[in-house]
Amino acid sequence: MVATNATVVGSGPNGLAAAITLARSGIDVRVIEGAETIGGGTRTAELTLPGFRHDVCSAIHPLAMASTFFAGVPLTEHGVRWIEPPFAVAHPLDDGSAGHVERSFDATADALGVDAGAYRRLVGHAVDNWQVISDAVMAPLLTIPRNPFTLARFGLPATAPAAPLARRAFKTPRGQALFAGLAAHSIVPLTRPLTASFGVVLAATAHIVGWPFPAEGSDRIATALRSYLVEELGGSVETGRWIDALSAIDTDLALLDVTPRQFLSMSPSGLPTRVERSYRRFRYGPGIFKVDYALDGPVPWTAEECRSAGTVHVGGTLDEITDAEGAVGRGEHPERPFVLVAQQSLFDDTRAPEGKHTLWAYCHVPTGSDVDMTERIDTQIERFAPGFRDLVLDRHVMNSAAVHAHNPNYIGGDISGGSQSGLQSVFRPRLSTDPYSTGIPGVYLCSSSTPPGAGVHGMCGFHAANSALVASVKR
Repeated sequence: MVATNATVVGSGPNGLAAAITLARSGIDVRVIEGAETIGGGTRTAELTLPGFRHDVCSAIHPLAMASTFFAGVPLTEHGVRWIEPPFAVAHPLDDGSAGHVERSFDATADALGVDAGAYRRLVGHAVDNWQVISDAVMAPLLTIPRNPFTLARFGLPATAPAAPLARRAFKTPRGQALFAGLAAHSIVPLTRPLTASFGVVLAATAHIVGWPFPAEGSDRIATALRSYLVEELGGSVETGRWIDALSAIDTDLALLDVTPRQFLSMSPSGLPTRVERSYRRFRYGPGIFKVDYALDGPVPWTAEECRSAGTVHVGGTLDEITDAEGAVGRGEHPERPFVLVAQQSLFDDTRAPEGKHTLWAYCHVPTGSDVDMTERIDTQIERFAPGFRDLVLDRHVMNSAAVHAHNPNYIGGDISGGSQSGLQSVFRPRLSTDPYSTGIPGVYLCSSSTPPGAGVHGMCGFHAANSALVASVKR
């Protein structure tokens, strides 16, 4: 029987992408969100003082610009205005210098001096063959690539652990640290295989599509997706209603923007034993500790490059970042954490009152951690921006438990929807030719626990919806 109606549980980018994809195919779609506001990881709120708009989770969105789903949605017509800072990212060191990545590939490489050739060799192939690599990265990962030879050339260095690769490839602390900071977005110790791929792909996205963010806040992405779904496609969105059991869904299709653990808690009947075992074995990664700042002025970075960057990687040298991420992997709390910083208000005056600024920062911590990392984060920023503490008007702090409470998908504070290490970075949430199917007819997962994984790109929802549509026709 061909499906005619569907329920999508969860209104994050993947849930809304699934709903839009189904609605475009003529399915009558309703989205049900447990929280009072939509958005999942794309919410914005006045967390500190009145007039200071902070992105609660996701802030910078390179993968949104690389997403074929988002490319086909008229976001700008529904209120999204993208802002791209002059530099995507900067990485300061103690001597006052900084590595940086900007839109120009050649300018980025040239700024690295003696490491220019190393950067070109490591990242250039991904830049030159971006469409092939992007298609593979954003696809269900068991899909046969259209150009396997190009993908294989990308894969040889990318499968390596980031730390030893950076140490071999780059001669200077600046080049090594810049690549390490990019790779550390994996939230996996940099001594493990595949972590280099995160560094290569994120560097390439900066050159091809940039690292932009929406004016006014990340919530504009969710608002635009809802507007398009409701106003142009006839879908509906309901907030403030938690779906705790599959039996509460009475439509032909159910697409769930939840992780495997949450799905199992919904007491599904008819779940195949092999699927249940896989979901119970699904591993979650480290959590995060997040601080949002209201500031009396811009961060006084010593390195000039940091003052032109939307994102700043605060962590020091390759060895320091490797040690910090390794400690988290062992269940420890680093004294000098690797801190990801976003400074949207430098380029978007809607984020704070005139003359004031916001700052968004988080570090990685063991899953479920309740350790207060505020002082360590403050110290790391102060290290590269003397006088920073004097500018702080207010802070809003979220430990891993608070992050989980804000969004139930973030199990133990894991913002990636599951560990991105080992085979689970490829086969998530289970080894299957259709990783979105739960084995229950008409029921699918569409969260970042499915391929292609974490990030604001909507591709998990897009692929899950297409899987559901194909199966619906076959039934």
